[in-house]
Amino acid sequence: MISERVTGARVIRTALPAEAETIADLHFRARSTYYPDGVPQADVDWAEAWRGSIERSDGHVLCAVAQSRIVGVASFRTPDGAPADTVKLFQFHVDPDHWRCGIGMALHAACVEEWQADGKRTAVLDVHTDNARAQAFYARQGWLPDPENPPAEGDHHLFLRFAVPGK
Repeated sequence: MISERVTGARVIRTALPAEAETIADLHFRARSTYYPDGVPQADVDWAEAWRGSIERSDGHVLCAVAQSRIVGVASFRTPDGAPADTVKLFQFHVDPDHWRCGIGMALHAACVEEWQADGKRTAVLDVHTDNARAQAFYARQGWLPDPENPPAEGDHHLFLRFAVPGK
């Protein structure tokens, strides 16, 4: 597991439970940019949800820190019932004030490094159809539409797949 990875002036490290509220705030601000009618599940206690993700023994939450401030976060684990060599990227957010600064690329590279170390061969995720920025980012990183999970009629998510390169 990555304990700390320095990438230029940024550090990517494992998130701490005490940071859950800060991460929840970043999560809300990032999601607010692509939901035109307001963020769904606004009544969810996202700080508690993030604390639970951070404390899960079978999951990983990485955060990107710049100038002593969390500016990016990624949460992933092997989903229930999935093959052991598959990982799901559940959450991936960069603070909107830090878009186009290389944080997402560095955070994604750290995720891939972790997946390689964990023996993962395939990564999957779903992205909201209105989040064109994220879709373009994932495409640049090599994510492709998941042929095993085509979009369902009326669903607002696209399912993507990533072949984790060998070490």
